[in-house]
Amino acid sequence: MQEVNPNDTPRGRQFEIWKNAPNPMLVFVKKMDVTRLVKISKKKHLKFNMLLDYCIGKAALNQKEFYLLPVGDKLMKFDKIAVNTMVKNKTGEVSSCDIEFNGDFISYSRDYQKYTTEVANSCVDRDLSQDCMVIGTSAVIDTELEFAGGMYSGIFNNPFIIWGRYSHHFFRYYLNISFQFHHTQMDGAHAVSFLNKLQKEILSFTNF
Repeated sequence: MQEVNPNDTPRGRQFEIWKNAPNPMLVFVKKMDVTRLVKISKKKHLKFNMLLDYCIGKAALNQKEFYLLPVGDKLMKFDKIAVNTMVKNKTGEVSSCDIEFNGDFISYSRDYQKYTTEVANSCVDRDLSQDCMVIGTSAVIDTELEFAGGMYSGIFNNPFIIWGRYSHHFFRYYLNISFQFHHTQMDGAHAVSFLNKLQKEILSFTNF
């Protein structure tokens, strides 16, 4: 993580506009066709949420907006990203687990299994926010969700993705994905581009 002059980046104007806004977060929701991930999950005995987290990382990996993030009153630049997942720990509560992402499925699936197990057993969060721009995720699989509103704490500006249980319609599986992002980090067009890339990654997933 390195502090940069906002005016030396493409987001300088947006940083000035949104840095003091009471709620600078936007939430977009897109219905995704996740049929391929569901079938691979069942056939290969892989966790659906791990597969979706991988596709999220792939969609974000080469989008430059994800490497800039406002932190407090500063704009920070990162050279790595991580995907976060919430883990049910041994006490029945949830812990947070960040997993660095480089695009390789084998290493990501291995790290996902290793670190989520460690976090579940230790009940200690795994935090990579000093080294990586972290994309938060949370799966609420007890019910299908039509919409998940944003949560802005004022101290956590990272992009955040929420989903519920997928639904089944006419041999296809669908999932509403809620994407919250800071307006300094990206505009609506960038968010739409990310969501469209995410759908393409899901439909074309072959790295297993």
